[in-house]
Amino acid sequence: MSTHVLARWEPDNPGFWKQTGARVANRNLWISIPALMLAFSIWMLWSVVVVNLDRAGFMLSKNQLFWLTALPALSGATLRIFYSFLVPVFGGRKWTAISTASLLIPALGMGFALRDPTTSFPTLLILALLCGLGGGNFSSSMANISFFFPKEKKGLATGLNAGIGNLGVSLVQFVVPVVISVGVFGVAGGDPQVITVNGAQQNLWLQNAGFIWVIPIALASIAAWFGMNDIADARASFADQAVIFKRKHNWLMCWLYVGTFGSFIGFSAGFAMLTKTLFPTVNPMAYAFLGPLVGSLTRPLGGWISDKLGGARVTLFTFAAMIAAVAGVVMFLPAGGRAGDFNGFLAMFIVLFALTGVGNGSTFRMIPVIFLRERTQAAQGKGPAAQKQAMADAAKESAAVLGFSGAIGAYGGFFIPRSFGTSLEMTGSVQTALYCFIAFYASCMVITWWYYARRNAPVPC
Repeated sequence: MSTHVLARWEPDNPGFWKQTGARVANRNLWISIPALMLAFSIWMLWSVVVVNLDRAGFMLSKNQLFWLTALPALSGATLRIFYSFLVPVFGGRKWTAISTASLLIPALGMGFALRDPTTSFPTLLILALLCGLGGGNFSSSMANISFFFPKEKKGLATGLNAGIGNLGVSLVQFVVPVVISVGVFGVAGGDPQVITVNGAQQNLWLQNAGFIWVIPIALASIAAWFGMNDIADARASFADQAVIFKRKHNWLMCWLYVGTFGSFIGFSAGFAMLTKTLFPTVNPMAYAFLGPLVGSLTRPLGGWISDKLGGARVTLFTFAAMIAAVAGVVMFLPAGGRAGDFNGFLAMFIVLFALTGVGNGSTFRMIPVIFLRERTQAAQGKGPAAQKQAMADAAKESAAVLGFSGAIGAYGGFFIPRSFGTSLEMTGSVQTALYCFIAFYASCMVITWWYYARRNAPVPC
């Protein structure tokens, strides 16, 4: 057996965890985090690039720009459905290395395509779809890390993996505007695009938006291959994991995760274009990274608080606060001849981003607890062997649900930007879209309270 394969892995055994488990688990976590951060950067790369395409000479309509922003989320969410089940099939180490290396395809592709303003729109669409490879990585990464940690530490561990990984959204929105203004790669990077700003000519290297990620992706892939582990007991076929489709709580948690992560990634993808549309005098890239940054930082907090107070209680409060935050956004929109208040608009969106981060952490804390409780209750009175098998089944099912719910939640990255676009096109305002979000968050509150948070709930967590 390969030295990278862990034949024995018992994180819920205190002696094993203290002697061996904690060190190995933490090493895998801290290699996983930067790999996931790069995946998020590639996934959200178009959210920054579209704002600069016209400056670089690309002649595209506003509708085409919205499609380039939305398509990575669509393909990423779809890939997550498959990626959810691949860690137990291939092993966490192998799949992390392979999936991270696959990010080189869109990074290099965009680097070469963005050097030429005559690149066709279909080619750009294909590259946008390929950026979805970064979105797919989240589900496999979260499923993998969940295997390494004991029950009482899963919330913090998955929160750190996802929360710091989510910082890739802020990272790309902060780094790209800087690197496209400098000839970072010299002659190797290609000629700049010459633009005119206030009557003066300037150089723009839009291709650097793709090329800048190539070396970090290669290093992260190598680190994953040589530094991470596969867990022998975590192996399972797709058929073994497909049992989650029969579990009611899988579908309920998917609904809730659309409300938390779907909102986070959807607002991340659409905020820059929304700001540019509603407040044309504001430079959206000066502020676009702030919301995802706050949401990423609060995700581990959500997991940590949920470890202490219970995930359902935190999730219920979060959805209530999100309704209030969206109502706050509506107050500051341009409407009825008013110019709107950008500072208030930005502040309420930052609050909303922070809440999505807390909700991301709390919902992911709920999943392992729900499935562990269900499986162990079903095995009560059947002996120690049945209880041990129930714990193993719960770990595999919760890992699959973590990945699958992440896949369904990611569709918010497609529907939220498109909702903004559709609402603007049909009504001239985004208020209709925001009112729909409020109604959806209210449904999430009802589900959380009825199934998980109320006294005598079917599965308190």
